[in-house]
Amino acid sequence: MQLLNATNIAHDFEYPLFTDINLSLNAHESMAIIGASGSGKSTLLHILSSLLAPKSGTVELFDKNIYTLKKDLLVDMRRDDIGMVFQSHYLFKGFSGYENLEVAAKLSNTSIEDSVLEDLGIKDVIHQKVTELSGGQQQRVSIARVLTKKPRLIFADEPTGNLDSETALDVMKLFRQYLQTHEAAMVLVTHEKSLAMECDHVYKLVDMKLEKVK
Repeated sequence: MQLLNATNIAHDFEYPLFTDINLSLNAHESMAIIGASGSGKSTLLHILSSLLAPKSGTVELFDKNIYTLKKDLLVDMRRDDIGMVFQSHYLFKGFSGYENLEVAAKLSNTSIEDSVLEDLGIKDVIHQKVTELSGGQQQRVSIARVLTKKPRLIFADEPTGNLDSETALDVMKLFRQYLQTHEAAMVLVTHEKSLAMECDHVYKLVDMKLEKVK
């Protein structure tokens, strides 16, 4: 089942970033995009995830052209089917980690799974205030929040940037398990090639084009 299909994507700001980008992704698959700083990796992720309309080209998620959808339908898709993980975790600072997950669960009509908290190593600290958690713990709470939504597509921008290498690999393992047990897929942007190679498909953004690495 194809969940993402991007055709002839091009974008620029004051200068051209990339052109003629074509990507597709099926359920149970993961894709990583690597490249030098400033190459446009995060911009491409924003375009694929509905946050930024491209200058040209089309993006289809779940067989729907997202940039021609009515606003309310796009909002529903973001709430129910799309999960975003950023290097900046954007947690509610006045809440505990668990309360952050409860918000996601209520909005998505899902439940919080203890196994996810255990796999991320945050079960013992999840009831602490966000401001009492380390940067790495906050990042893992943000990952748990996304998985609590049960999204069909996960878009992750440097999701392990605040984690040590061993924990980062554990997180990638958890993502892979999630994709296999759900009709889901993931697009990952990272500067860590070792993490990227954990994905099924790897592309490098260079000279405004995508090169297939794996």
